[in-house]
Amino acid sequence: MRILVYGINHAPELTGIGKYTGEMAEWLAGQGHEVRVVTAPPYYPAWQVCDGYQAGRYKTEQFQGATVYRCPLWVPSQPSGLKRLLHLFSFALTSLPVMLAQTAWRPEVVFTVEPAFFCAPVALFTAGLIGQPAWLHVQDFEIDAAFDLGLLPANGRIHRFALAFEQAFTRRFRRVSSISPNMVRRSLTKGVAPARAVLFPNWVDVDAVHPVRGENAFRKQLGLSPDQVLLLYSGNMGGKQGLEILGPLAQHFAADPRVRFLFCGDGAFRPQLEQIVQGMKNVSLLPLQPVERLNELLNAADIHLLPQKADAADLVMPSKLTGMLSSGRPVIATAAEGTQVAEVVRGRGLAVPAGDRNALYQAVTLLVENREQRLQMGTAARAYAVENLGKEQVLRRFEVELQQLIAETTS
Repeated sequence: MRILVYGINHAPELTGIGKYTGEMAEWLAGQGHEVRVVTAPPYYPAWQVCDGYQAGRYKTEQFQGATVYRCPLWVPSQPSGLKRLLHLFSFALTSLPVMLAQTAWRPEVVFTVEPAFFCAPVALFTAGLIGQPAWLHVQDFEIDAAFDLGLLPANGRIHRFALAFEQAFTRRFRRVSSISPNMVRRSLTKGVAPARAVLFPNWVDVDAVHPVRGENAFRKQLGLSPDQVLLLYSGNMGGKQGLEILGPLAQHFAADPRVRFLFCGDGAFRPQLEQIVQGMKNVSLLPLQPVERLNELLNAADIHLLPQKADAADLVMPSKLTGMLSSGRPVIATAAEGTQVAEVVRGRGLAVPAGDRNALYQAVTLLVENREQRLQMGTAARAYAVENLGKEQVLRRFEVELQQLIAETTS
């Protein structure tokens, strides 16, 4: 197959959408498919373009078996609602001529990723010029999240226009996929026909991320004894994560010598988090770790923390959850009953309502006090990851869906 992948985030970004899009492109290329990617220079989650790339220049490279076209964009150092819009629009604008140039290659499918939804019209236009299908993959319901999380003012003309804009383009894609069953169902409210809706979950390499017991370099670095319980948050430190609860949580357990916290990652919220936990002796902070140390990092934890804002329920499915589960450790998530995160975590950890600090403190206390329950939940988490989230099986199913879509078009 000739597959054109279009999205603002791509490898070598270590977290979030770029990680998964990069791994998908690499896997497809490894199966012998021709893959081209139109994307931006890597900048996430630090909101700073990585060394070796420039925000203001086009660049073409061979990367992980695919031909990758990097397009200029504006990267704000302090992203806000309006700045994010300008940031996304800058990429849609600079990537348009590169996308149009790909029509000469005649890809058999144009695959685009949301965020950024600004890319959707360009993807549809490009696919339409060559009479080929376009596929929209929703990692986050970006427009809903922008209003529900307060990044843009809810209600009013802007809100109504944005929803109409989203529906008008979403329903024109031949396939619309998302990463959880609840998010797939939500796509139907956007005008997507059920026959065109596809579940395409995020995955984890269950061979690379797996339970390891015994000596751990991160625990040794922190001076932890085997009896101390480490609670870990690792990944993007952005506005949707609800990380403001981490400081009060650590403060609540400050007098308990058994309990330690490690917050590892980068993002727009990190400077604020650093201020919140400044002086707390039971908290350690580390930068985002390279992928080759991910398994060791995840295995340093006794309990994984997965905070979320209440308004983000079923608008996003935290990508970091896959690695948490695969590491064989229990997860404490802030997620309302009935949401996809709560469903996945049930029996493999504990879910408490977002904003309910007492419920969160009780959940942490319960697992800190009960090592056997931690082990049982961790075993169940690992089993779920192996059975449902393995990289090979997820991407193999996706490959079949791509082949079926192309066959429909050519028949």
